[in-house]
Amino acid sequence: MVNTQIRLLAKSQATRSTLIKTIIKWLGFLGVEAKVTQLDTLGDKIQVSITVAQPDTSEDNDWQEILNHLNQDTSETIEFASDRSSSIPAAQETKYQRILAYAIQMSNPDKIDWEQVYPQLQLLGLEESMLLGIKSALKVPQSIDRLVKDLDADVAAVALSQTASIALLDRQVNPEEYQALQTLLKAMADNCR
Repeated sequence: MVNTQIRLLAKSQATRSTLIKTIIKWLGFLGVEAKVTQLDTLGDKIQVSITVAQPDTSEDNDWQEILNHLNQDTSETIEFASDRSSSIPAAQETKYQRILAYAIQMSNPDKIDWEQVYPQLQLLGLEESMLLGIKSALKVPQSIDRLVKDLDADVAAVALSQTASIALLDRQVNPEEYQALQTLLKAMADNCR
């Protein structure tokens, strides 16, 4: 999917507006209203600045807490590596692997071909040990409701992102994948309270 997006942008005569619309659309899937305020190149990278408004469905006090936390420490800079799974606590790792296995099972409930799935998961930046755990978890049916029980909110956020990536590998989200995404979103919200 990433290669497809890159090709579309490369062939677009309106690369800037297409990229801006894509960013806004992706954030919109999360219920976030965003405005791209800057889009430039920086060497071999693209630098994007966005302004994000409070989502309509969020509580005012939650949004204010977020703003307060962000205003407390403005010196923090984070570099995100391509491997999002490295931030998963060891105690939640098996649960995380099973959630991703569930996402794969829902994307193709009839038959899972590991040889086909494996390279796609590698493109998501998952470590080899994580991939082996997912492969093992694919051998048994998973229950998303049981998996999200006592799931750390931060792990739910990472799992939501990766589950969405898995769901979109075939460029469509089926009802089962949508339900899994909704369940993870709810778990994330419930565990933040």
